[in-house]
Amino acid sequence: MRHIEGQLFSVSTIMSPKNVIFKKTCKDKSVGVFMGKRDFVDRVDSVDPVDGVVLIDPEALAGRKVFVTLSCIFRYGRDDMDVIGIAFRRELYLSTRQVYPPLQDREKGVHTKVQAKLLRKLGNNAYPFFFEFPDNLPCSVALQPGPHDVGKQCAVEFEIKAFSAESQDAKVRKRSTVKLMIRKVQYAPDMQGAPPSVETTKDFVMSDKPLHVKVTLDKELYYHGETIHAHVNITNNSNKNIKNVVVSVDQVATVVLYSNDSYIKCVDIEDSGDSVSAGATLQKVYKLLPLLANNRERRGIALDGKLKHEDTNLASSSIVKDGVLKEVLGIMVSYKVMVKLIIGGMMGSSEVGLEVPFTLMHPKPEAVKESEMEDELVFQEFKRSYLKGIIGAGDDDDEEGNVSGGDDMAPKEK
Repeated sequence: MRHIEGQLFSVSTIMSPKNVIFKKTCKDKSVGVFMGKRDFVDRVDSVDPVDGVVLIDPEALAGRKVFVTLSCIFRYGRDDMDVIGIAFRRELYLSTRQVYPPLQDREKGVHTKVQAKLLRKLGNNAYPFFFEFPDNLPCSVALQPGPHDVGKQCAVEFEIKAFSAESQDAKVRKRSTVKLMIRKVQYAPDMQGAPPSVETTKDFVMSDKPLHVKVTLDKELYYHGETIHAHVNITNNSNKNIKNVVVSVDQVATVVLYSNDSYIKCVDIEDSGDSVSAGATLQKVYKLLPLLANNRERRGIALDGKLKHEDTNLASSSIVKDGVLKEVLGIMVSYKVMVKLIIGGMMGSSEVGLEVPFTLMHPKPEAVKESEMEDELVFQEFKRSYLKGIIGAGDDDDEEGNVSGGDDMAPKEK
């Protein structure tokens, strides 16, 4: 049996994803937040709403009100800014709801069966909250810090925050605030695009015939962990010798909101050593497997938004709804296969290169129907056991003193 804010719940030793409830309570016990999931899916034309339940302790509140906010935050620190301890931070979105005293009947605030089950379980001091994402917000993504980097990383982050205060604009005490990091994610579309193919013809001085290169991928959309097959066809009718063929996967992360900086990182490479002499041909399939496991120490690699106590993966390709300005989307991610031919010559080597774009994403998980949700709820803490000074530390325990409420209630950067 587990004790949760004055009530008893049995907890199964095997936690099913169908009925896990994530919970977190502020230090003064006045407010606790309960949510059925932490990942919210952006389907391009719609986004999963954010729903949950707040459990209050009337005695600990001592007459204060309770508010819940959904915010999207973009953090970006440049090297020259880091020297003086300043980082760029912009709140892309902030929505606030008063949940206690309730502004409407509890029944009208219930939108999902999970909320209804939680209200029955938690009793009369529980109140529902509900947010809908606007359609122009980016997905969760972060640039991987280097091994010795400290402080907040460059990232687009989403956060649910509940706090008690005399009013929305009053000073908010840290011990009366609870924050939960959530993720906005995209999954692969149902339809595959045509297999991408790129070809080029290169003429050389003092050569009567050209070099022709064609690169084709076996499909346009790959799932994380899938091997990419690049079919390379070289017809070298020139009088030049190809000394090497290098095939790689490049990740391009463009910070469109602030500076339009692009971070191009090779996330897998095959330096084949293959040569193609003058007048010869080469047909070969090169296999590539871009994985975070092989790039964990590399600064600037874009990752899918990370909940700090869980593992993550290379960032998924960004899919943008038609009509949405890319400039507000924080960090855009794309992938391409690069094929470079190193050409020998009397005056030194030269290169012929081709770029073939493709999409890298997660497949859509099987949906769990609400009718299949088990009656027994399993409660699991949002973890907060991080050490100060360690990369990725400070989920919600890195603030000191008070923070202001209302439109400026987010913690200030140090």
